[in-house]
Amino acid sequence: MKKLLRVLVVICFTASMAISQKTDRIKSYNVSKGLAIEGYDAVAYFKLNKAVKGKEDFAVKDKGVLYYFSSKANKDEFFKNASKFEPQYGGWCAYAMGATGEKVEIDPETFKIVDGKLYLFYHSFTNNTLNTWTKDEAGLKSKADKNWDKIN
Repeated sequence: MKKLLRVLVVICFTASMAISQKTDRIKSYNVSKGLAIEGYDAVAYFKLNKAVKGKEDFAVKDKGVLYYFSSKANKDEFFKNASKFEPQYGGWCAYAMGATGEKVEIDPETFKIVDGKLYLFYHSFTNNTLNTWTKDEAGLKSKADKNWDKIN
């Protein structure tokens, strides 16, 4: 009886940790309009080197975060290895994460892939943070990694 009770306690604890991690992830990730990357296809950035809008028909929820894809093939590829395609810093602006440690919205069409990782950036008529990021990419990336670890 004691052994069964211990097993049940472990199962309940594990389940509560999994739920907590999903909730925490949603809190820290940029899920503007309820979607990761504002509904853009995370795999297309890598395969086509361009931003492509996803479709609700090809949706996947990964650890509580909803992604749309432009094709079933991209959806399936993401599902096999989501961490390979997830945007860095929860989909927040990489430059802002490095410069100030703040969560700043992005323009999903302003991005860069470096060492197999997707970085997204804020871009308005007068300010393209990708340009500033590129001038000190190593320094800003190092700071962004540290800032994201504090937030996440």
